[in-house]
Amino acid sequence: MYKNWISFVRFVLLAALGSTALLALAQAPAPSQAVFQYQGSDREARLLEKAKQEGLVTVYTSLAPTEAKPLVAAFEKKTGIKVNMWRGLSDGVLQRALAEARGNLNAVDVVETNGPEMEALAREQLLGAFYSPYLADVPSVLLPKHGLWIPDRLNFFVVAYNTNKVRREDLPKTYEGFLEPKWKGRIALEATDSEWMAGVVKAWGTARGTSFFNKLSDLKPALRKGHILLVSLVASGEIDAGLTAYKSEVSSAKNRGAPVDWAAVEPVIARPQGIGVARHAPHPNAALLFADFMLSPQAQELLAGMGRGPVSRKVKSDTSSINYLMSDPSVILDENDKWTQLWDKTFLKN
Repeated sequence: MYKNWISFVRFVLLAALGSTALLALAQAPAPSQAVFQYQGSDREARLLEKAKQEGLVTVYTSLAPTEAKPLVAAFEKKTGIKVNMWRGLSDGVLQRALAEARGNLNAVDVVETNGPEMEALAREQLLGAFYSPYLADVPSVLLPKHGLWIPDRLNFFVVAYNTNKVRREDLPKTYEGFLEPKWKGRIALEATDSEWMAGVVKAWGTARGTSFFNKLSDLKPALRKGHILLVSLVASGEIDAGLTAYKSEVSSAKNRGAPVDWAAVEPVIARPQGIGVARHAPHPNAALLFADFMLSPQAQELLAGMGRGPVSRKVKSDTSSINYLMSDPSVILDENDKWTQLWDKTFLKN
């Protein structure tokens, strides 16, 4: 029914805006704001004590099970607080959080998912601004000005290539290098990556960016829906190189022994994924403790080991040296129609 997941996000937002109950809920003062903003020297001990009294924390996330389980285990071992985790795709996480808010059901403590969905929840005022001592480790350029959610990992658009069919040294330094005739019939794109297009055009400017995409279209790259599928086809050798692969998916396939690797071809576009505490969290201390943990070096190291891009400057990873441009979740939401239409016109015109 929906063109892509961002269209779904916008649909859910419009539906939510029509709900008087939700608006009333959003305008109510956050009952736990004092907890979220507390910065006293006894903050950590105080949070832990009160979180243990609360007993558990409920988290909605789009993290894969292979990523969520080690993080939950580490948090529970460190704090003794039980994690009640619900997993779903990013649009499902958003839909559930909004539906519960419309029904005045305050069930979730923490939401952790893609930046655009986090921004959608922020616009509905369902998140509470919070302080964490680990905010100082996150580059200020990554932080939303409203402070209602914080990036905790980055997902990079990279080039995935089959190591049996492509040598790393033969890959171009910029995406314009893929316009050479030798790449015709060898490359593919994820079929809905208008967000990547927007990032490239914004990085290069309209004239250069539009020229690139028109020429890329003339090469008729294969279109495959789904980033996991794109990486799988590269790993199988059906496609030599996928130009819009998620770095995390490539790393996972590589770690499983597949003949695939990734390269940061410029401009590298990164999407933030973030964490926020629910404005009406039933377990506010445990919620804040979990948010702290996800931003801490311990969790950031775990994410880096899983192939995710950590945001903490204290954690070094294979993405630390990448020169990237971060997509703005607000712009993704507001300009979705514009870029989706341009993508379709460019790649689906025939």
